Amino acid sequence: MKLRFYLAMWMAKLSIVALKLTGHNGTDFPGTVALKICPRFMKYVQKPGKIIGITGTNGKTTITNLVIDMLAADGISVLENNKGSNTLSGIVSSFVYGCNAFGTCKYDTAVLEIDERTSRVLFGDLEPDILLINNLTRDSFMRNAHPEFIAKILTDNMPAKTKLILNGDDLITANVAPTNERVYFGIDVMDTDVQKCVNLINDMQICPHCASVLQYEYLRYHHIGKAYCPNCGFKSPECEYRGHDVNLKKMNIKIDTPEGKNTFRLLNENVFNIYNVVALVAVMTELGYKPKKIAELMKGIEIVASRYDVIEVGKYRIVKQMSKEKNALASSRVFDSISTKPNKKELIFAMNCRGDEKTWTENAAWMYDCDFEFLNDDSINNIVCTGPRRYDYKLRLMLAGFDEKKISLAPTELEAAKYLKLEEPEDVYVLYGTITIDIAEQLIPIVEQEIRERGKN
Repeated sequence: MKLRFYLAMWMAKLSIVALKLTGHNGTDFPGTVALKICPRFMKYVQKPGKIIGITGTNGKTTITNLVIDMLAADGISVLENNKGSNTLSGIVSSFVYGCNAFGTCKYDTAVLEIDERTSRVLFGDLEPDILLINNLTRDSFMRNAHPEFIAKILTDNMPAKTKLILNGDDLITANVAPTNERVYFGIDVMDTDVQKCVNLINDMQICPHCASVLQYEYLRYHHIGKAYCPNCGFKSPECEYRGHDVNLKKMNIKIDTPEGKNTFRLLNENVFNIYNVVALVAVMTELGYKPKKIAELMKGIEIVASRYDVIEVGKYRIVKQMSKEKNALASSRVFDSISTKPNKKELIFAMNCRGDEKTWTENAAWMYDCDFEFLNDDSINNIVCTGPRRYDYKLRLMLAGFDEKKISLAPTELEAAKYLKLEEPEDVYVLYGTITIDIAEQLIPIVEQEIRERGKN
């Protein structure tokens, strides 16, 4: 098998050369080549001395990039899987890039984004020293089913040596791999919290121990909040990393840690990204950093532009924001956030799963778990539904009570700008999924040009 491993490494290295010659970069193809030749490639390749894994339904890409940026700001270069993907072939690709031809690793530390289901085939040969699970929520019907299904996969395959950093405000996440060493992070009560779920999805209503109805002290969204069972005493855990005093005017948050407390800057006002900051502080503290040092390192980092960006064009703002298609909860959070913003808005829906067109089923069920009702708001002037899902989106918006006169249909994503009203200074949101980032990149300049052209008239 060792000879097969070397052959796999050499062929994968050659594939990198071929990719560069043909102008293809950022692919998991080297990992696919390596695994075809040696399915247990990860067993034989040398690992860094410290391995940090980051997983969960939403936010793992953002947090992985932030941890890498924080370490880079401190002069530490890490083995990471940004060049490939968060599945097995992508992680193998990262080791092909990060090791020499004989499988000797060039790095002391690895920071790896790990797809939740990949743990089943990865953790036997790679054991993270630290694993952050940011949340486990409902995802694509066609892939991830119920979050408890994903929690069981993680629990059944978790290495005993792995220390877990878990979201204590998510009771599904908090109960993963109960025998492993763990710490929790969470956020104390916020002004926007409620006591009854207002979302279509709430996947933690019943006590997992005695099947009684859970009571919530407060709910943040869906099943995220602080709960207890009035019958058996089951409850949300106490958090070693506790965020509080969230200040959206000053864009900062206070976080208590086992190493002390400090005030940290927020990178974005979306509640997902507030949690991401608390999770980031937890990871960096577990790596040995003090709160003051973490706050200093955070001054120079930002959320990657592929997730969120704002472009000013005259009196208009173009807000480029990821809204994962097929992920009802993630899109619900985006819609809720948009509805709370004070400005007038127009939205472009460019979430059309283009990469799946040849293989996906005609399943639009996720839209009926998603809270499109948040968009039924007077501040939204127009929604442009685009591409092959435009009629599905229109139907769902109308069922949510949205005025049909404020719905426009564009045959393709790149034609959407022509259907904007641009009647007054406003925010124009371009929403796209993980598979349509490239389409969004093409669409943004078209929207900019449309705004400028109409401004001349």
